[in-house]
Amino acid sequence: MGDYLFWYSHGDLYPDEANDMGQCSIPLLCQHVGEDADKDLGEYTEYDQMVMEGMHQNHDSYYQQGPQDPNQRAQAFYNMLKQDNEPLWEGSKDDSTLSITTMLLNWKSDCNVSDSAFNKQLSIIKNILPDGNKLPRNFYETKKMLKPLELPSQRIHVCKNHCMLFNGQYSDLDRCIVCKEDRYRERGKKVPKLVMIYMPIGPRLQRLFYSEKTARHLTWHADRSLSEKMSHPSEGRAWHHFNSVFPDFAKEIRNVRLGLCTDGFCPNSTSGNAYSCWPVFITVYNLPPWLALKEQYVQIPLIIPGPKNPGQNIDVFLQPLFDELKLLFNHGIETFDAHKRNNFQMRAVLLWTVSDFPAYAMLSGWSTHGKLACPYCSNESGSFQLQHGGKACWFDCHRQHLPSRHCFLKDNINFRKDKTVSRVRPIPEPTGEELWQIIKNLPIVYDGKPHNSERYRKPPGFGITHNWVKKSIFWDLPY
Repeated sequence: MGDYLFWYSHGDLYPDEANDMGQCSIPLLCQHVGEDADKDLGEYTEYDQMVMEGMHQNHDSYYQQGPQDPNQRAQAFYNMLKQDNEPLWEGSKDDSTLSITTMLLNWKSDCNVSDSAFNKQLSIIKNILPDGNKLPRNFYETKKMLKPLELPSQRIHVCKNHCMLFNGQYSDLDRCIVCKEDRYRERGKKVPKLVMIYMPIGPRLQRLFYSEKTARHLTWHADRSLSEKMSHPSEGRAWHHFNSVFPDFAKEIRNVRLGLCTDGFCPNSTSGNAYSCWPVFITVYNLPPWLALKEQYVQIPLIIPGPKNPGQNIDVFLQPLFDELKLLFNHGIETFDAHKRNNFQMRAVLLWTVSDFPAYAMLSGWSTHGKLACPYCSNESGSFQLQHGGKACWFDCHRQHLPSRHCFLKDNINFRKDKTVSRVRPIPEPTGEELWQIIKNLPIVYDGKPHNSERYRKPPGFGITHNWVKKSIFWDLPY
């Protein structure tokens, strides 16, 4: 019987069921016995392998019938991949519909072939092939056939000065309501001055669960035995604290924990015009350490276009991502798990950001310039300004963290001249609630208010008791 790889009609269990009961799955052993058995599994072409590896798929996971049918989106994806084994025409052994179509699309892209030329080429090839072949007739049918593999994306127009997005309630405006800058280069042609492409993370997280192998890795953090040393973020305090605050989220071990990272780079040579481009990366921390930071598992939901640095207005560009993060936490999306073969409501949470100090200032809203640059010590750091240059300096500001009987505390020669430290005390780290009381009344940068409003004035006490310049968009998240 074709695809009869697990002998369920003869009383054997699926591999995960057999492992749960401590039994050995005989069919798994039989799959690798003899050349004929290997051949029966199917000879996969390089195009099969391309799709499988690109989506981290296990070859046989598509055709296993589980206790619950995949949802509509997942089933469309599996149906698309199943076409890979359909011959291009009856009797064809080496060529499949997907492999030939992929070759033609690759040729169209590499040679910059127009749609009309591509259609003419398809008609010639189709006439050469035997009757009843499944080759698409034109470019439209080709795109329609590959539609289930497509992941959504959205083009969003942005104000040239990074004031606002022309999205949602502002999608019909032709002029920025903050700086009055025109949206388009020319009113008649409707060519926008700045465009951001947003790629939603929800469908891309769903694709990870469509693979039996990857879906099993996404619960690795809960299935393994704990070790004495911390080897994964799931053993850290932040992970456990979140589980204690949101136990309903923690009950489903397949819910996803994410990290965010961003930094700017210059894609052109340094000798040319300055151009700062800011990609935003999303990391899935459910995966084991040897996979979480692999290139194929790191997502790029958006790339903030240049040429200017977004600065504190980076929150303007992050709005679509955070709207989706709130949706993924509050409601989630229905996802098919190819490992457990059932549908569940997948939710996601953003737990960490990883960035250098300048990017940290843009994301958090705490300015990392001046005497109060340290976000932990704030005005207790003991920093001072150099007498002639006026630059902020932190030399000899760390002795206050030493033990009370340390010999360096009374040393007035090898540190600042004639200066000793008599008070040694740890600086308490503020809690989230204490921080919220400080910044809850600070302005935000994505509300679309004019420049002459209060939000563009630095908050009272800036540079004296704090370095807050805005309320970050991260505070919009319910957690």
